[in-house]
Amino acid sequence: MEQDLHSPLIDAEWLAKRLHSADIVILDATFFLPNQARNAQQEYGSAHIPGARFFDIDAIADRDNPLPHMLPSPEFFAACVGQLGIDNQTHVVVYDNNSFMASARVWWTFRVFGHDRVSVLDGGLQYWKSKGLPLDASAVTAEPRFFKASFRPNLVRNLEEMKVLVGDVVTQIIDARSPGRFAGTEPEPRPGIRSGHIPGSKNLFFKKLIDETTQRLKPASEIRNEFENTGIDLEKPVVTTCGTGVTASVLALGLYCLGCESAAVYDGSWTEWGGLNDTPISV
Repeated sequence: MEQDLHSPLIDAEWLAKRLHSADIVILDATFFLPNQARNAQQEYGSAHIPGARFFDIDAIADRDNPLPHMLPSPEFFAACVGQLGIDNQTHVVVYDNNSFMASARVWWTFRVFGHDRVSVLDGGLQYWKSKGLPLDASAVTAEPRFFKASFRPNLVRNLEEMKVLVGDVVTQIIDARSPGRFAGTEPEPRPGIRSGHIPGSKNLFFKKLIDETTQRLKPASEIRNEFENTGIDLEKPVVTTCGTGVTASVLALGLYCLGCESAAVYDGSWTEWGGLNDTPISV
């Protein structure tokens, strides 16, 4: 069966048959939170999908910004992904080994920079392994290609835009962090960040969209129920947020599966908002 390129998700068996396709580039975007004490690049070096290149969300980012892995300029992004052997005709397939962190973030980033031929491997490396599909530990080299990036500001929100949205009756803000972090009863993984949430935002823990057994996204009907049970009107604008804009992208991925393709992500997320002294907070 031919893969539907309109869907953001790629099936493991489909990808396994196309590991050597010239028009597909596979990216391992595995990322771990500081409190997980794991090294994504080391794990990639030990075992990755054959041919996969490592996409470091902390390196392909705005390195002058003190906030973690903020979006880089279109020019810097284009130069980096060009070095990974990606051009504007490439079908990019992204995976990770940590519940769509940060494959969904990289999927969203490519879309922000105008590239729609990007998909997420459903279930990531865990599901790939469960199917007994091949792994490799050898170094991967890429022939550089030219990538031209544009910018879609409608998919991103910054601090000033978020301040305006507090109290907005139309645009809905969804926070992907755990219920404890949202309520301010669980500490933030980064020091110096206040606890709580943006006033008026709703909480949908990103893991509620993921099947715990397979690590794949739940069926669209179940994802729809999760958003609707959170009080989200899927006909109205949505901005997703989290700790640093990573798991917020998982919610954006889920919304895309429901046909909500214009959901925006607050790039600075709670690390920016909670790290300031003058932003309003609810607990």
